[in-house]
This record gives sequence, C-alpha cells and structure tokens, in this order.
Amino acid sequence: MMRKTFLVLLGAVAGVALTLFAIQPRAIIAGMSAKAAGTADTYRQLNLFGDVFERVRADYVEKPDDGKLVETAINGMLAGLDPHSSFMDAKSFRDMQVQTRGEFGGLGIEVTMEDGLVKVVAPIDETPAAKAGVMANDIITHLDDEAVQGLTLNQAVEKMRGPVNTKIKLKIMRKGQDKPVEISITRDVIRVRAVRSRPEGDDVAYVRLTQFNEQTTENLRKAMTDLAAQIPENKLKGYVLDLRNNPGGLLDQAISVSDVFMEKGEIVSTRGRNAEETQRFNARPGDLSKGKPIIILINGGSASASEIVAGALQDHKRATVLGTRSFGKGSVQTIIPLGAGNGALRLTTARYYTPSGKSIQAKGITPDIEVVQDVPEELKARTDTKGESSLRGHLKAGDGDEQTGSQSYIPPDPKDDKALKMAADLLRGVVSNSAFPPNPKRAALPQ
Repeated sequence: MMRKTFLVLLGAVAGVALTLFAIQPRAIIAGMSAKAAGTADTYRQLNLFGDVFERVRADYVEKPDDGKLVETAINGMLAGLDPHSSFMDAKSFRDMQVQTRGEFGGLGIEVTMEDGLVKVVAPIDETPAAKAGVMANDIITHLDDEAVQGLTLNQAVEKMRGPVNTKIKLKIMRKGQDKPVEISITRDVIRVRAVRSRPEGDDVAYVRLTQFNEQTTENLRKAMTDLAAQIPENKLKGYVLDLRNNPGGLLDQAISVSDVFMEKGEIVSTRGRNAEETQRFNARPGDLSKGKPIIILINGGSASASEIVAGALQDHKRATVLGTRSFGKGSVQTIIPLGAGNGALRLTTARYYTPSGKSIQAKGITPDIEVVQDVPEELKARTDTKGESSLRGHLKAGDGDEQTGSQSYIPPDPKDDKALKMAADLLRGVVSNSAFPPNPKRAALPQ
C-alpha cells in the first residue's frame, strides 16, 4: 500500500517541534452498511455548512472575503478539537519553518520593546550587528528612516529580518551620545542561540537550553566541549542542565539532546489512535558527559520537548530533576502542508510517553526536589503558569489525575536563584538530599 509522509511536530507552549514520520493511510471500504448512516449524516452536515456559507456571502451587511470565511471556518473546526490543533496560513507556515530551522537572514541582535521603542538586549557575537558596532542598551528609533514608534516588537523584528546580502539602516539613541547614531548593516545568515553555557565557579558546568531548534544538539555539544576546556575533568563535579521556561521545539532534537547524556534505553514513545502508529526512540551508546552527575532545572514554563528530556533522564535515574512541576504538554501534532500558498494543517495525532510509560499530558513532570523561588511582591501576580490542564478543550489526562500549573519565575541575578544555588550545592556536596545522586538500579522501567 502507498505510504504517505507528513511533517509531525511536538507542540509547545510557544513553539513547535518538527520531525518526519511515515503515516499509513487508513483504508476506506465503500458500501459497508454499518457506516452508511454515519456517512450520510456527515454529508448532510457538510451541505448545511454550504448553505450557511452561501447565505453569508449573499446577505451579510458588507461583502465578505470568501477566503477569510473559509479560513475562519477551518480554524473554528480545529479549535473545537484541542488548543494545539490549528490552521496555519502561508505566512504562519513560513514563520514556523524559520523558527524550527533556527536560522534566518537578519542582523544578529536580541531585542525587547521598551516605551514603544526597540531596545537592544545584546548583539550576538560574530554577527553583522556586532561587527557594525551595535551595543547592548542601544535604543533603535528608526529602520530605513521609518519610525519604530507604533510598531509591535514582532513587526519591528520582521523589518530587520530579510534576504541575505541586503542592507538596512538603523537610527540609534545611545547613552552618552548627544545625536542619534546611524548604522548601515548588511544582513547575513543568523543562527539562533538555543544554548548558553558558563562555568559556575571552577567546578560546575552550567548549560541553559532556551528552545529546541535544528541547532540545539550541535550547540549543546559545542558548549560541553568549551566547558571541558575551561573545567578540568578531575575538578568537574557535574552539570546543571537548565530547561526552565523552555517552551519546547523539535522532537528529534529532544531525543538527540537526551541521547547526549545516555548510554542506552528508551527516551520517549509516541502513541496514536491505532497501535501500529506507535513509535519508540532509543538512546545510542556514548555519554558525552562521561557519567558525571546531572541536575535538571524545570519550572511551570518547561514544556513539550523540555519535558521529554527531563522525563527520560529522570525515569532512567540518570539525572535529578529540581524546581517546580512542568507545564504538562504531552501531545504530538502532525503538520500537513496543504499545497503551494495554502498554508498547512496542524493536527494532534498522538500522545507521548516517558520511558516508564507515563503520560505527562495535563500533569507535567514532578521534580524530585521542589525548590520555589522568592518572588518580588510586584511580580507575584505574573509569575505562575497555569499549565496545560487550564487550557480550554485540552486533551484529558489518561488517568484523570490532572494538575494545575506552577511557578515560572527565574531571578534575573543568578545570586538570587535558589534552584541554581541548590543544584550547585548538591553537586559540590555542601548539602545533601535523598534524591541525589539518583540510583540507576532503582529505575522503575518496563522490561
């Protein structure tokens, strides 16, 4: 029978995950009386939709856009399924592809919005912006002589991105400068920094993953090589893998990131409506951390691919998970392109399960050690994530035992970061806890 290949993604809080799966088309056998009544009813409903569509086209107070009517109807149908199934128009589909690739034509600056203007958080090393002299805390007021005031951050970012080797002129206000600074920059290929790392003291390796795009595992391997050059192996106490507020990303990257720290065993399985659609993914020999202890940090903003990594290493007792309960995003979406210019369909097709067979859907990963941050009074109302279980129409947890969200605050100053301090103290033996180090012999996994 002919096999059809679709793009399959693992949805996230604010991101997507993408990989390739082969899906076996289901056979449809015509003429079976058991299905005839249901089929006839379906066609009656479709006729009803056609009647409503024609009535709206003919009688609405203003002439509607036919394409918008159809798109809205499709979105309504998918929104009635679950929060992660949706229709993507052509632009949204392109944006998703850019996000998952982790590279685009641009300038190479991390930006935020402040008082209606674009503020530079930092230029990325070795990018056109850094080479042109853009500095942290610069305020961008104009892009190609067009005022930034009035644009959203996304609109401003779109204007700064563009084809490689094209130019853009930035007008910048800089502290200490009486007049605006004008800088002309030629766009180049920019790779999103999905991994940041640093030595924590002289004996702990800290690695933060911000998303799972096509660059993540490669960036992680490079980060670990760099850390090995900075911390001698005989002094290295272990790794802190920070997945807090990481909304997820590519499923294959979640698998390969887990594999970096594992020698063997199942990483994750995905299970659809039919048993033959079950997929299992296993680790290959080769632990880049050389068996050093690992502590994973999670919180209410850790979702999807982040939960796969945390769940795999936790179930195999390869790492101790510390922080607050994760988001609970445990479903897989298939991206089905709808032809040139028509966008794509994002449809929930499966749940994923940790190696011990647990679904984290609407429950999340429970940390081995709970650490709650001290939150400034003025931020307390904005630092909790409600979690998957609070989303209207979410897929229900398999056993009905659903959990609400948890804290997602990370202190801006590492000195105030209780979870990071606890992780470093555990690795150094300054404090002790029965959950660290985990005992692989006690891993409760199916045989």
